[in-house]
Amino acid sequence: MLIDRTTNRRNLLNRICLGFGGIALTSMLDRNENVRAGNPAVAGARIPASAKRVIFLFMHGGPSHIDLFDPKPRLDRDDGKELPFDGSRVTFADRGKLMRSPWKFRPCGESGIPMSELWQHLPQVADEMCMIHSVCETNVAHGGACMKLHTGDESQLRPSMGSWVSYGLGSANDNLPTFLTICPTSLHGGVNNFGSAFLPARYAGVPLGTPGYPNAAAKDARFEFLENANLNRTQQRLQLQLLRKLHDVRKADGINPTELDARLQSFELAFRMQSAAPEAMDIRQESAATRELYGLDDPDTANFGRECLLARRFAERDVRFIQVSHANSLPFNNEQWDQHTHLKRGHEINVRQIDKPITGLLIDLKQRGLLDDTLVIWGGEFGRTPTVQIGNAEPGRDHHPEGFTMWMAGGGVKSGIRYGRTDDYGYYAIEDRFTIHDLHATLLHLLGLDHERLTFRHTGRDYRLTDVYGNVARAILA
Repeated sequence: MLIDRTTNRRNLLNRICLGFGGIALTSMLDRNENVRAGNPAVAGARIPASAKRVIFLFMHGGPSHIDLFDPKPRLDRDDGKELPFDGSRVTFADRGKLMRSPWKFRPCGESGIPMSELWQHLPQVADEMCMIHSVCETNVAHGGACMKLHTGDESQLRPSMGSWVSYGLGSANDNLPTFLTICPTSLHGGVNNFGSAFLPARYAGVPLGTPGYPNAAAKDARFEFLENANLNRTQQRLQLQLLRKLHDVRKADGINPTELDARLQSFELAFRMQSAAPEAMDIRQESAATRELYGLDDPDTANFGRECLLARRFAERDVRFIQVSHANSLPFNNEQWDQHTHLKRGHEINVRQIDKPITGLLIDLKQRGLLDDTLVIWGGEFGRTPTVQIGNAEPGRDHHPEGFTMWMAGGGVKSGIRYGRTDDYGYYAIEDRFTIHDLHATLLHLLGLDHERLTFRHTGRDYRLTDVYGNVARAILA
């Protein structure tokens, strides 16, 4: 870049900004300066940690708990009868009579955790899992439920849980983003599900793959604006050195614009990512056995398997929060896990796509010594009703936020246990209710952050991920 007398600081910044991908990369910064600066809203929230990072396996659409992990013998017995108590006042669609699960259940592992016969591989890792059967209190619609799950609020724009983790812990790798989302979908909240809202933009999730619907093919996923085709690395390095010198001159004169300093740090990280990111994404380094473990040799499992393998590679490079989304289009519709109709065909396809990859991920993390300090979370925005949805040619189930199942593994939670309970039909969470605020409080606790003290001042008040709610589920802590 040539600099003449007409080049002022603003023009210089604009020209260099374009060379490094611009504002899209401002979310990727160095280690948490808030802790170093003694920000009490961050430093005061630190507590002993069990986990260093999170892998969130997001099942977009709402998998059916009563067909996957939460067997209900009474539902089998009363198939075709009316629900014997009052159901939800707010529903998404018309609901009919009780409908039994099309699949049988069996106990798995030494712990005896029940799984439906849909799962052919996951029983291998049943003893690593902490089943939570009493998740509740999301919205009945996808948009509100996704926002509640990701941000803690179903209507107001709030920072995502990954952004709060990034804000509270900072980076553990100078060359990669702190919060990464692999193949995110664009529906039901879209970028707001991994955005930073009123937190500084540097804490937003960085997408690997452009958000789309259904989510983009993992083999095509790339970081946007990472490379500069017009300048080689030597020229880019000289640009950064010059810009840093100009900034240092201003600091020497007593001027220390923190926003400019942060922008410079984002440029420098983007420069370092040009080498670090391609290396992290190069799965050609993986053995044939590892590729088979994740199902990369099978067209049904290859896409999600690649996402899970990338998650492991980023986890071992100390990315703090990694989200992996499953929202593949089915051959006969575009409903992800959202089986209002054709429940049997839809869930069979979806489980086949994720079963082997998720099993492989847990096995691989454990073999590499990463599972102990990596918290893996699986779940969707809600479950599905024990009643059939009226008006469809093939049986299906409606949205159900009153009680459903998520599971965790590794990262300081007990293994091989079942926590919480729904009623005899899988309708209401009736024991150890586990709200989304409780989920967030527990997640932060495992990462070494007190959810009540991790705050950010905005519009005159202190905000937190759990608002004024949330309790740590201490019974599931190892």
